[in-house]
Amino acid sequence: MEGVVHTGTDASAFKECFSLTWKNPYVLRLAFSAGIGGLLFGYDTGVISGALLYIRDDFKSVDRQTVLQESIVSMAVAGAIIGAAVGGWMNDRFGRRMAILIADFLFFIGAVVMASAPNPALLIVGRVFVGLGIGMASMTSPLYISEASPAKIRGALVSTNGFLITGGQFLSYLINLAFTNAPGTWRWMLGIAGLPALLQFILMLLLPESPRWLFRKGREEEAKVILRKIYPADDVEKEIQDLKESVEAEIREEGCAKINMMKLLKTKTVRRGLIAGVGLQVFQQFVGINTVMYYSPTIVQLAGFASNKTALLLSLVTAGLNALGSIVSIYFIDRTGRKKLLLISLFGVAISLGLLAGVFHETTSHTPMVSRIQTSHFSNYTCPDYSSATNPGAWDCMKCLKASSPDCGFCASPTDKLLPGACLLSNDTVKDLCHDESRLWYTRGCPSKYGWLALVGLALYIIFFSPGMGTAPWIVNSEIYPLRFRGVCGGIAATANWISNLIVAQSFLSLTEAIGTSWTFLIFGVISVVGLLFVIVYVPETKGLPIEEIEKMLETRSLHFRFWEKSQKPQEKKSQAV
Repeated sequence: MEGVVHTGTDASAFKECFSLTWKNPYVLRLAFSAGIGGLLFGYDTGVISGALLYIRDDFKSVDRQTVLQESIVSMAVAGAIIGAAVGGWMNDRFGRRMAILIADFLFFIGAVVMASAPNPALLIVGRVFVGLGIGMASMTSPLYISEASPAKIRGALVSTNGFLITGGQFLSYLINLAFTNAPGTWRWMLGIAGLPALLQFILMLLLPESPRWLFRKGREEEAKVILRKIYPADDVEKEIQDLKESVEAEIREEGCAKINMMKLLKTKTVRRGLIAGVGLQVFQQFVGINTVMYYSPTIVQLAGFASNKTALLLSLVTAGLNALGSIVSIYFIDRTGRKKLLLISLFGVAISLGLLAGVFHETTSHTPMVSRIQTSHFSNYTCPDYSSATNPGAWDCMKCLKASSPDCGFCASPTDKLLPGACLLSNDTVKDLCHDESRLWYTRGCPSKYGWLALVGLALYIIFFSPGMGTAPWIVNSEIYPLRFRGVCGGIAATANWISNLIVAQSFLSLTEAIGTSWTFLIFGVISVVGLLFVIVYVPETKGLPIEEIEKMLETRSLHFRFWEKSQKPQEKKSQAV
């Protein structure tokens, strides 16, 4: 039925999807062209994590100021909040196709500005442009795919948008690795994002507008021409009639009463749906997922891996697991159920964050000592704070890295990185001297024998997060609201997600600097436990339930607390009542 988002996709749907798309390549072109928006969304999320390592090397002000690093990351999120808000209006006013074209233009401009930025300020401006494009594309691409796909395979095609997002993140890590030895490393990483944006712009120029939007604007003949290309001849007339009736019903409903915030909050089913939907979106971000995606190479370095290239290579594992998790979710979401998957996910996330907190506590409290002999080997470059210290014998690597007038780094022992090393000034000359003697140079984390456990913790975190908390909040939000409130409530929930994303991205490095990496992950772990309790109390199981049953459940607040038991189907409840 038109106007309903079909989120359930099973194996037969995917088989039919592949068979129909080969029979009708036009449908494949539509889905692929719009899906590049999801790829761009994922690419930018992942690419900044690697690029940031090299931006800090080029701009010393960024390396010294945590706020600048956070701003470079989070300004894209701030732009996405505005882009999503403007994108909703633009979708209705100018159409889905035009919104995607404008998003591509903004993204391309942002990529060019970032790649050519002579200073951090202009780099941040480029990030804002990219964010505007991401915000518009993130909501428009799945909408266009949904409205321009055959009903039988709509769910399968729309669900691939999530896979393209995680696929874009994985691609970004591969691109980061490819340019680690190229001149102007980070400029290539950020600038190359303009190519898929340009490709999508060209492809979308050759494709039509959404037939649903055309019907709403009274351009029925144009819509019918497109629908005849999408649907088989024996289905197209029925689809045209269904679409016409659906659009007319929507217009009648909109004319009855205007939706406002007070009306939403006074409607019991909507209010309870918003608590569940918005709560899930907020917890999705506050358990720290985008600290892992935005800062994973930095986290790997904090765990004691010195090389930028090694950090990027190891971070590639998290991106790959995230993409794999989105495929696992598509398979299990309709078999296991939303609530059970969410609870398993949050339980695993809490355990993983507890492991990460423990590992980082050990890596920071058991670091190699600073040796006076090793330091004197580089006599002209000794860290001033170490030279003037009253008790230099108590200095270890972590204390050396915390020296700030000026910044200092740790040059590890040439025989074993865990043995005492040298505390030296942090600059490119000293870094090169250290490397020339086959020593490792540390400025963001210290050598540790527990570093590999941090990788295990990160991998476990992604394995548990991606199939559940990664996708289920979006699915629940598409099902939990009454049909006529679904658009506005979904927009509120999506905005809450972006704002939460911004808060976490803007505060993570400052938190690690203020209270330490261990305590930061512990806070995320506590939030995960609170999120688990929230899901048990406030989130209903919507698996297999029609909209009417979900509304009735929210109305009576008969939430299914015993999530491990199979919920009764509506027919069974009626027979028991008789």
